[in-house]
Amino acid sequence: MFTGIIEQTGTLVSVKDTGGARRLTVEAPGLAGRLREGDSLAVSGVCLTALDVNPTYFHADLAQETLDRSSLGSLAPGANVNLELPTPAGSPLGGHIVQGHVDATGILTALDPVVPASSPHFDQQTTDWTLKVKIPDHVRRWMVPKGSAAIEGISLTIAAFDGESITVAVLPLTYWRTNLHTLQPGALVNIEADVLVKLALAQMQGGKKPETELTEAWLVANGY
Repeated sequence: MFTGIIEQTGTLVSVKDTGGARRLTVEAPGLAGRLREGDSLAVSGVCLTALDVNPTYFHADLAQETLDRSSLGSLAPGANVNLELPTPAGSPLGGHIVQGHVDATGILTALDPVVPASSPHFDQQTTDWTLKVKIPDHVRRWMVPKGSAAIEGISLTIAAFDGESITVAVLPLTYWRTNLHTLQPGALVNIEADVLVKLALAQMQGGKKPETELTEAWLVANGY
């Protein structure tokens, strides 16, 4: 389990077919050396299993479900990816509960500085940013203003939702520490809706049993 607080970015080296699952290779000095074979980590919001680890690189296999729902299979070598290790039991939840189960990809439609670049007060390093993402139809029901969503694995607060797109405010620290500053309008971004919103909506809609039942025992079993 994760909380959407990105630790560092890594650089995608390759995504290659292996005769079965596609294998992703990421260069991540500093973080890769802390991994052991079989450890979980989030790569741009996707929970993966680390393989063939060394101090500089790690590999991970991408199942077809991952390829279908996320952007990882379409990234080009050199792309920046956000990296987060699982949150240890007892640690503060700095963001929100992020499972690493991406629902779909959205389309980045805008990423603009709050202080216009034409302003004499504009400073690219210190300005806030406004991010807008078009959300696929089947994920929109979980978008709640002032609620949370994971975009590229980053825990962000939904400032507004117009029925099609969400708008979020991005602080300078988040903009520069994550891969957001490398993205351009039109880019696919991984979206994971807040699991608590999913559970609440499922319970409201006729008592339909959710896929995951949020209980104290479930939280303890998953490291919380």
